[in-house]
Amino acid sequence: MDDTRSPILEEPIEPPPPSPHDTWGKTTPEVEEGRFLEGPQPRRHELRRAWRIFLEFVRGFRAFAFLGPCVTVFGSARFKEDERYYQLARDLGRRLAGAGFTVMTGGGPGIMEAANRGAQEAGGRSVGCNITLPQEQKPNPYLDNWIELRYFFVRKVMLVKYSYAFVAMPGGYGTMDEIFETVTLIQTGKIKDFPLILMGVDYWQPLLQFLYGKMVRAGTIARGDFDRITLTDSPEEAMRLILAAATNKFGLIWQPEHRPHPLHVLGEDGRTKVAEPR
Repeated sequence: MDDTRSPILEEPIEPPPPSPHDTWGKTTPEVEEGRFLEGPQPRRHELRRAWRIFLEFVRGFRAFAFLGPCVTVFGSARFKEDERYYQLARDLGRRLAGAGFTVMTGGGPGIMEAANRGAQEAGGRSVGCNITLPQEQKPNPYLDNWIELRYFFVRKVMLVKYSYAFVAMPGGYGTMDEIFETVTLIQTGKIKDFPLILMGVDYWQPLLQFLYGKMVRAGTIARGDFDRITLTDSPEEAMRLILAAATNKFGLIWQPEHRPHPLHVLGEDGRTKVAEPR
């Protein structure tokens, strides 16, 4: 019998059983989305698409115009309530909310739900940037305010724009995308030395070994770029780093809540709302 071998690992690996997740993200519910990256389109289509992208940004800015300082938590949608990383994210959400931060996530289940849930349990604010996908990505029930977006790049802007720090729990391709997008923005000075914390030492250690053992040694990233990422299993350490950055680096002063005045001409009333999907 032939072994199923990984193209990377030398030892045989046991293939996982079939899963309903096997088709996750492989299709899109709208034909227009599938055409977005197919090259040049007629000018009227490109103009209409550009207008839709602009409106999606505006919807996001309006939905989150009245947030306080945020921390964004990344992580997989596939972890269940009884799993270790779900409980770790829930604990972190409680601590962040207890410190006065709004907890922002991608709005879905799994790690995202756990962090939002912890924030609500601590009496804090909990928000999400949901993405339209055929499976998994439905808004979780622990959101005070959420918005549903069509484009991943718009979602990533929203997840970065409002936050003083970023915490990545274990996740898959989407979480990896968010980690490297964020660290690239920090590396290039687009955002200034915001903490990026990976939680789950046993999960992320091989990735950091690759970054240091291959990229740093090859000179494709500097040692300082590598040192921008903190690895820990400790919610206490994560909170210490986040609070130190917020107060010392960014001058955040904890004081009675102050938000910008709502503009009634734009339909804003300053209260927490649920942003209805299109």
